[in-house]
Amino acid sequence: MKSVLISTLVATGLIAAAPAFANKDLATKSGCMACHAVDKKLVGPAYQEVAKKYKASDEAMLVDKVKKGGKGTWGQIPMPPNAKLTDDEAKTLVKWVLGGAK
Repeated sequence: MKSVLISTLVATGLIAAAPAFANKDLATKSGCMACHAVDKKLVGPAYQEVAKKYKASDEAMLVDKVKKGGKGTWGQIPMPPNAKLTDDEAKTLVKWVLGGAK
């Protein structure tokens, strides 16, 4: 009985962690990780800083920013547009970043 409970808890943890890995994979595949890291500034801000700044923001506005890019919010280096992302992919990335991007 104890081993069944432990197995269930481990499986649940792996299933719960899977979306986080998948979203980091999406960020990598989409080229986002070339300029951003989870916990430190690269060319662009760390995703943890983005999450702090935009925690109370409208998700649709952030999806639009991800897809269209921008300049001036975090300095003079522009974020290029990510027009190849679908709306669903951009929404997934925004939720991942706002959720703590691990």
